[in-house]
Amino acid sequence: MKKLIAALATVAAFSAQAAELNVAATAVPHAELLEFVKPKLAEQGVTLNVKVFTDYVQPNIQVAEKRLDANFFQHQPYLDEFNKGKGTELVSVAGVHVEPFGAYSSKLKSLDELPKGANVVIPNDATNGGRALLLLDKAGVISLKEGAGITATLKDIADNPKGIKVRELEAATLPRVLTQVDLALINTNYALEAKLNPTEDALVIEGSDSPYVNILVARPDNKDSEAMQKLAAALHSEEVRQFITEKYQGAVVPAF
Repeated sequence: MKKLIAALATVAAFSAQAAELNVAATAVPHAELLEFVKPKLAEQGVTLNVKVFTDYVQPNIQVAEKRLDANFFQHQPYLDEFNKGKGTELVSVAGVHVEPFGAYSSKLKSLDELPKGANVVIPNDATNGGRALLLLDKAGVISLKEGAGITATLKDIADNPKGIKVRELEAATLPRVLTQVDLALINTNYALEAKLNPTEDALVIEGSDSPYVNILVARPDNKDSEAMQKLAAALHSEEVRQFITEKYQGAVVPAF
């Protein structure tokens, strides 16, 4: 009888500690990183369910509406703009990695070959669009007005010596139009999904000191939960650092 009581107590204790997290993520590298830490979390009594999304809007909406617990796909500037525009109050739980942003072409071997009137596409969300324009400015393709920052828009272009034509498209579609334009500025997660190698294929790319750290995001009501903190700790483990370094070879850089 004592053994039975002890066994039942153990089961009850495990059940009390068990938890489930439903987390939205884009496929590469976010979902891959979550899948990597899933076994470790299971050992700690946390069941991690990864829901893969292809866009940058629904993951935030579904977390805000409590249909999901957290998401992992965005950087802080994007989250700030989303909260401001949508009236949400999502928060960062942990910064995990940087995906240096790059410019790609299926027609050119260097930016020096960029023709006059070239067709260039950039993401259509405020922060990634501004990020793309800042990279073009740094590369000398355009010049932005003084003071233009991470939310720079096409109206902030002060000098365009080659008269490039810049169009804004949804970030996820940019790899699919690469063969139709002269230059596409693509988020690294979508570049990796399209089998592009940022460190080899990008004509220009951000440095590893990029401020755009990708973050685990939750709501104020669950950000400090035990399960969420276990996930954050797992994503900050030395095993994850090594996984990122070895698997992505500089296309993704640990930020911890």
